Amino acid sequence: MKKTTKTNAARLLDKAGVKYETVAYEVDENNLAAEHVAEQLGEDIRQVFKTLVLRGDRNGLFVCVVPGDAEVDLKKAARVSGNKKVDLIAMKELLPTTGYIRGGCSPIGMKKQFPTFFHSTATDFDVIYVSAGVRGLQLRIAPKALIDFVHASVADLITTPADE
Repeated sequence: MKKTTKTNAARLLDKAGVKYETVAYEVDENNLAAEHVAEQLGEDIRQVFKTLVLRGDRNGLFVCVVPGDAEVDLKKAARVSGNKKVDLIAMKELLPTTGYIRGGCSPIGMKKQFPTFFHSTATDFDVIYVSAGVRGLQLRIAPKALIDFVHASVADLITTPADE
């Protein structure tokens, strides 16, 4: 595999001694969906997690990391984050808030450490994939190691057919 440039997320994991692999994929600027990433990686979409930044009415910004084929349930996200109401931040706020762009937002190494919540299915797998902090590069990592590293909580965060 060709050597890829180290991202800030990868450098932080290296410094902490957390094991991971970087996995490159072909970026399609017209399709930044997690499904495309999973397809490119040849991996189960349930193991490819997307990082979303939300704002709550009481506690401000926080991060939800959910399976690529799922939608964050705003009511559940509000409950676990101690808010009454939450919404995704506007796309134009993502880069100035986190240092990352859409399709390259990693739960590791944001400009500030925000409260972070992983959907409970992350721990069902030996490894999961999250963005390495740039489009075209994912981190293959043990979920427990990642959750511990970012001091995250695990909770039910997604809409399921029973909720609708």
